[in-house]
Amino acid sequence: MINNEEFAIRLQKVIDFYNENASSFAEKIGVQRSSISHILSGRNKPSLDFVMKVLSAYPEVELYWLLNGKGQFPKREKSQPEEISITETKALKGEHSPQIISQVKQTTDNTSEKTIERIVIFYTDGSFKSFEEL
Repeated sequence: MINNEEFAIRLQKVIDFYNENASSFAEKIGVQRSSISHILSGRNKPSLDFVMKVLSAYPEVELYWLLNGKGQFPKREKSQPEEISITETKALKGEHSPQIISQVKQTTDNTSEKTIERIVIFYTDGSFKSFEEL
């Protein structure tokens, strides 16, 4: 669950990082100024639509960092692009039944094995589908 106070602090960091004020930030992401004010004050919780608008307008913002503080802001460029197999791509596109990939090797500065905890697919209509390992 999202902690409203911590979310508001992270949102304020995004606004400050881009030298925006609440009005210009609201205009850039396409929401009412009052929406920003209400979220920053803790009166309202951010909607999925609001979060998606922030991520769309500011690609340097990581979803998990914005929602729960995990990760970093601004995003670091990856040293090497992650590879995804054709089977995984087809599964994500729905060409095969969705499969949860239990382990993925990712090359970073120090090679380590990582596991996927959850995959979330966001659709353009604002809906989403979440797949978790059982």
